[in-house]
Amino acid sequence: MDPAAPPPKRRGPARLADPRPLFEDTSATGASPGRGFGAPPPSASSASSSSSAAASAAFGPPGAFLAEPVTSLAAAYGSSLASHVEGNLGRWVPVSRLKYYFAVDTVYVGRKLRLLVFPFGHPDWQVRYQQDTPVAPRFDVNAPDLYIPAMAFLTYILLAGLALGTQNRFSPDSLGLVASSALAWLLLEVLSVLLSLYLVTVSTDLTPIDLLAFAGYKYVGMIVGLVAGLLLGRAGYYVALSWCCLSIFVFMIRTLRLKLLSEAAAEGVLGPILGGLNGILMGIF
Repeated sequence: MDPAAPPPKRRGPARLADPRPLFEDTSATGASPGRGFGAPPPSASSASSSSSAAASAAFGPPGAFLAEPVTSLAAAYGSSLASHVEGNLGRWVPVSRLKYYFAVDTVYVGRKLRLLVFPFGHPDWQVRYQQDTPVAPRFDVNAPDLYIPAMAFLTYILLAGLALGTQNRFSPDSLGLVASSALAWLLLEVLSVLLSLYLVTVSTDLTPIDLLAFAGYKYVGMIVGLVAGLLLGRAGYYVALSWCCLSIFVFMIRTLRLKLLSEAAAEGVLGPILGGLNGILMGIF
């Protein structure tokens, strides 16, 4: 043996062939990457997004199955609550009757305002009826309404505050005082008319709401006077207020005389009414 030759390598046992893997790697057959044998598990965000997508595909958007039942339940509850409130309110306030007084339109409002300021040339003051019930205000300018008195009352309060502001006397307390005093005088006027009708024993179909509507028309003239005072000064205020006082007087006399005097004559109490009015006028003058 050649001493210079390298020592022979020691052979170990022959390497066995690799055993068959326990799990088959399917990463190359269209599976999602990173999901083969030995790959790390998917992250929480990807797992949640995939589960959400699967749930949306199977059941639709979240809460979709509750949308229609909740909407139906809310609509039913709102309808029952509205009917309950209307039923309780109807015991004290005739809601169905109030709808009649607010059945107005733009044409009626314009004609009524013109009639309140210029009532002298109006030919017919009779309220029209249809099957023993008065027609809606939008079809008859002589019918009473509550839309114009309500809007006139609010406008008068605002204009009064503006007038106080131009005189450096405005304050929230003064505005509240104007509103409360105007409302108190309005209610006192209606109660006085009701008491007068009771004392003269005249039965009429004029309701307190009718009297409230007629009493509220005077705020239209008061608004005209305030606007004239703001634009034209003190002289314009007194001139406009005098004209509006005369106009509302003529309007009230021609509107109510047909209602009161006709029913009083039918009941035979026209003489006492005229006698009482004559006594009042004699006491004044």
